[in-house]
Amino acid sequence: MFTVAITSLTLMSFTLGFLLAIAARYLKVESDPVVEKIAEMMPGSQCGQCGFPGCKPAAEAIAHGDSDITICPPGGRSLVEELATLLSVEIDLSKFKDKVPMFAKVSEETCIGCTRCFKVCPTDAIMGGPKQIHTVFKDACTGCEACVEVCPTECLQMVTIETTLSTWKWPKPDTEIHPPLAA
Repeated sequence: MFTVAITSLTLMSFTLGFLLAIAARYLKVESDPVVEKIAEMMPGSQCGQCGFPGCKPAAEAIAHGDSDITICPPGGRSLVEELATLLSVEIDLSKFKDKVPMFAKVSEETCIGCTRCFKVCPTDAIMGGPKQIHTVFKDACTGCEACVEVCPTECLQMVTIETTLSTWKWPKPDTEIHPPLAA
């Protein structure tokens, strides 16, 4: 009795696995390689700062020409340059400025615990409960400013990340060509 049940479950699982393998092969959806390449280049933080729900929909919009290549603030100037090279597009970067890394900070004096901020946070960086003071995990905050827009008491402010030994990063090289110094 016990061996019949094991045998039938094993046979059924092999049959269903075989059918799934066939379905995966013949019903495969081909994706656009340009979209895949753009999605790989993007930071992948799914922060929503660009107005899209994630990096993949933003990559699709950029590839199809529905959106500008400068929509990703976390990607910065380097991402814009890489996208311009990939898509063979000329872009004027003289007015483009990289955003300074920031995170949201809660003012405990004015927070009423309305819970609106953590409902819109795409990375779940805000913790708190109804009618309790909230706090922000600065390691998880992407600086999208979505919480600042919905806060009724304006207790959330965007603060630059302090440079410490754990947050310091080597500066990117200056890409502008400077004339040689006179001797």
